[in-house]
Amino acid sequence: MTHHTVAIVQYPPAVLDLRASVMRSVAHVTEAADAGARLIVFPETWLTCYPAWAFGMAGWDDAEARHWHARLLAESPVLGATADAADALADLRAVAANRQVTVVMGLNERSNTGGTLYNSILTIGPDGSTLNVHRKLVPTHSERIIWGAGDAAGLRAIDTPVGRVGGLVCWEHWMPLARQALHASGEEIHIAAWPETSDIHQVAARSYAFEGRCFVLSAGLYLAVEDLPEALREPFRIGVGPEAPTSGLLFDGGSSVIGPDGHYVVEPVRGRPGIVLAEIDLSALDRAHHDLDVVGHSARNDVFELRVDARRRDGVVVRRD
Repeated sequence: MTHHTVAIVQYPPAVLDLRASVMRSVAHVTEAADAGARLIVFPETWLTCYPAWAFGMAGWDDAEARHWHARLLAESPVLGATADAADALADLRAVAANRQVTVVMGLNERSNTGGTLYNSILTIGPDGSTLNVHRKLVPTHSERIIWGAGDAAGLRAIDTPVGRVGGLVCWEHWMPLARQALHASGEEIHIAAWPETSDIHQVAARSYAFEGRCFVLSAGLYLAVEDLPEALREPFRIGVGPEAPTSGLLFDGGSSVIGPDGHYVVEPVRGRPGIVLAEIDLSALDRAHHDLDVVGHSARNDVFELRVDARRRDGVVVRRD
């Protein structure tokens, strides 16, 4: 089967409230599944919201920044392989399994030891298990005060019932070697996760689809000032930029679906919440490869070689022998 219905969730999360956000995600997955979607995608760090407020609290030893960073840590899940009583995402895994859908969730991931956060993409399979976790390789600019550097353990496309799915976070789309690693893993559907979908981000998403000869689901966050705790509204606005509004939408969505020719299947949907649906046909990929295959007949493997270290780096190796 090559025809599939896919969906992007363009609803706001419950900011810094993991439990409430998970319950919202369950409702959104149910809505998308009821509409026929078999692959359901959330934007960058939807759990528990993109922390732009941190850029407005970047002073050294700022007590307010420490308070909110601790809150972010407390509301960020530690990822496990399957659902159990201790898994904060158990309800999300359960609805994926119940509706037999694949869910791709952008989230703030807390490390299982210490207090480091990662900007991650979690892929949950239709049995509720973890299929993949990709951690953003290099946080962009001032994002480095929030997230640690990721690794290549999740830099791959994985098999799902709707095709081989991979993803990158925001400005990773301007990392040529990361793109090539994903192309080489046989990616058919690419998740481009963003907090906001500016014109240049749309250019990157369309270029990725054309280069990789794959479908791209470009997922943008929908968030209003009124969705934020009052104490975070001004620092969040500062973090978004000098032209950010004091009321109304901070991020207007802009989610879209792009075909392997770089043209929109669904043009950016802006200014309203909802589920963005698309019908895709994976047979279009073979037709698109007629004139471009960046890991095949358009490559020069005798000239260029890319090596990827896909080990998950924990930093401490304990030997007891």
